Amino acid sequence: MVQGTTSDAGKSTLVAALCRILKRRGVRVAPFKPQNMALNSAVTVDGGEIGRAQALQALACGLEAHTDFNPVLLKPTTDKKAQVIIHGKVATDLDAKAYHDYKPRAMQAVLASWARLTAAFDCILVEGAGSPAEINLRARDIANMGFAEAVDCPVIIVADIDRGGVFAHLVGTLELLSPSEQARVVGFVINRFRGDIALLESGLDWLEQRTGKPVLGVLPYLHGLMLDAEDAIATAAVDGKKTAKIRVVAPAWPRTSNHNDLDPLRLHPEVDFRWVGPGEALPPADLIVLPGSKAVRADLDWLRAQGLDVAIARHLRYGGKVIGLCGGYQMLGHVVDDPLGLEGTAGSTPGLGFLDVGTTLENEKQLRNVAGHLLLAGEPAMTGYEIHLGVTRGEGLSRPVLRLDDGRFDGAVSADGQVLGTYCHGVFDHPAALTALLAWAGMTESAPVDFAARREADLDRLADSVEAALDWEKLRPFLAAL
Repeated sequence: MVQGTTSDAGKSTLVAALCRILKRRGVRVAPFKPQNMALNSAVTVDGGEIGRAQALQALACGLEAHTDFNPVLLKPTTDKKAQVIIHGKVATDLDAKAYHDYKPRAMQAVLASWARLTAAFDCILVEGAGSPAEINLRARDIANMGFAEAVDCPVIIVADIDRGGVFAHLVGTLELLSPSEQARVVGFVINRFRGDIALLESGLDWLEQRTGKPVLGVLPYLHGLMLDAEDAIATAAVDGKKTAKIRVVAPAWPRTSNHNDLDPLRLHPEVDFRWVGPGEALPPADLIVLPGSKAVRADLDWLRAQGLDVAIARHLRYGGKVIGLCGGYQMLGHVVDDPLGLEGTAGSTPGLGFLDVGTTLENEKQLRNVAGHLLLAGEPAMTGYEIHLGVTRGEGLSRPVLRLDDGRFDGAVSADGQVLGTYCHGVFDHPAALTALLAWAGMTESAPVDFAARREADLDRLADSVEAALDWEKLRPFLAAL
């Protein structure tokens, strides 16, 4: 099990790297995260949803995503409440205190998935959540040491040296564990190091003497690595875009979900892409993309409070284009109704009115992998997935965006051809579909970019780097599959 001193310490990437390394060595390996909290999710082969990081790790193993890889997923709807998803399906909505009481039931689901996976695979690589040293979360823990103790799993602790204070993070985390948990820790990994390793060696020697635990490896900082983020939106600018031909912006809602939909735009060498956060004016752009949302009505209120509704209307008056994805698509219609209070207080919120449709949130979440063709020039093929509560109806559906292989049509295009909305996540992931959408937005010529191939190449690059950096002789006793 890989646990971290903090969130974003490198747990997801280390597990993904180990998954790819073991897969290349012929080991039947699978990823596992007992409990995840994220608004980035993926649809699984068995019709559920799991955290995006576990879908990426499954890809590293050469496997299709399965709900057993992440049996408990928490999707925050407010700062104090979350949707609880068990084995890929919505179980309930709970605040933090109520979820604490619910944890024993969630642990049953975790252990059931664990039993199925250990029976089917040679090696399971487990990812923790946050830090095991959160004192207030120790009771009934199912995400870190509580799980490791329950199944008798050895633990590696990873820390991010790029944050600073790496030795304090590692020593402090270890000190806050119980004696049995400390004994379970088999070593440390330091992540994202840049510079001369010789300058770090005295610190590594001190760390091993101070804790009695080996340093299993120092992983280098990998510039330009493209892997699906587990939750936090990647806002850093991408270097080397001197030949950008189109400007694309996207508002970062407070409850933005599946923001990785926009990674192909962010990473495209000819696209000048940026997220727009709170208090920022919407800059001039050719295309505005409204991403998914876990709380569509609340994020619509936020959009209006930021003045973005006025800015989007002005953008359209001047000939710009708008694409809405999932929750962003729902915002583009006349109304979003939530009569059952599924995403907050029951009620109705006016939409932006740019598409002749309206949406009602209903109990049953739509979860499916899809394939089809964009109804744009050349009708390029695409694959993706749907994950939403809303059912959208209206005259605008007579001008769909996609023809799906299951016989359905999806999405809507405005009568003037300037606004497009779809429920399908992943529409930018495929080279021909991305090219067609950029052409629709005004970029008549663009270099083809294969986002899936880039992801695979970066998984291999990560695995090569980690394989070279780890001390496999120290690791071998704890990885029985080796």
